Amino acid sequence: MDFEKDIVKNLETEELWTVITFKTPHGPGVTLDNLVRVIENAGWRITFKANWWTADIPYGLVRIDAKKDGREKIILGKWILGKECRLIKIDNLDLAKGREEFFKMVDSITSTLIYDPVIRTMREQY
Repeated sequence: MDFEKDIVKNLETEELWTVITFKTPHGPGVTLDNLVRVIENAGWRITFKANWWTADIPYGLVRIDAKKDGREKIILGKWILGKECRLIKIDNLDLAKGREEFFKMVDSITSTLIYDPVIRTMREQY
């Protein structure tokens, strides 16, 4: 990812959620692996990771929960398939706004995955 430094810089903010919106030429698995690598290389320990995408439209959502030095961070990677890896924007959000963004993204994907038990369970937890 060409914007690793931007991600690492934003991981150090005080807000719980870091939301990264970007284009990627890779599929869901490689996209998740790339984000995990960036976060781990910055010294964070991954405690949870998940990846949702829709086949109807080439976009998806990565969620990574991480810990470092007693701090917690939730990273959302909102990606869309493109010809190159390119950062669109990064937002740092508090608990309420981050949770709202997460649900909005999951809702946008669940139209094709509404019966997925993992998504149903996660929605019930939050």
